[in-house]
Amino acid sequence: MTALEPVPRRLLRDRAYDALLAAIVSGELAPGSRLNDGELADRLGLSRAPVRQALARLATEGLVESKPQSFTRVAPVAERDVADALALVRTLHEMAVREALPLVDAAAVERMRAENARFAAAVDAGDTMGAMAADDALHAVPIQVCGNRALAETVRRWTPLLRRLECLRFSTEAARASVGLHEQLIDALAGRDEARAVAVSHHIWSDLAPGRPAQGE
Repeated sequence: MTALEPVPRRLLRDRAYDALLAAIVSGELAPGSRLNDGELADRLGLSRAPVRQALARLATEGLVESKPQSFTRVAPVAERDVADALALVRTLHEMAVREALPLVDAAAVERMRAENARFAAAVDAGDTMGAMAADDALHAVPIQVCGNRALAETVRRWTPLLRRLECLRFSTEAARASVGLHEQLIDALAGRDEARAVAVSHHIWSDLAPGRPAQGE
């Protein structure tokens, strides 16, 4: 593709989604904020179509709510829905770690260490969105290694509902405890210690629960 070829519509939709997701999880678009596709399109420099597609995706993920002919707005934080999503995602990450452990090789371990270094650098720089991206990439490695497509799709579906929890954690000193927990998870995977790897994975995701203090071990 040359630089002057049209950008595929899929990329415009994804660009709109990424921008709106970041604004919602950071609080720039607070719960209850009205969302007008025309105004958002102007702010993002896009047409209305990709913005509408992004809003529809965010609605399926529970971050936007809409009533036909009435409103589209940022969804409030529904504590029960978030708690349910967290329990599911935590269990699936534990399952991914368990299934991946016999298959993890040196390259996978190094990818996780590199992402944890990127995570730590983002935390030090106060780059919350960068920390979230690195955290996603780190935890994606066991999912990719285990090769369970149903697991991967379910995690992808429900993780966005946890983004506001991640943003709160990674914008505070609690994020520094996550660096050490990541290292413990990586070491357990490298050492083929299934019980330890699953326990640390459980700890990592449990620490996202609202009101739970950071617990580096």
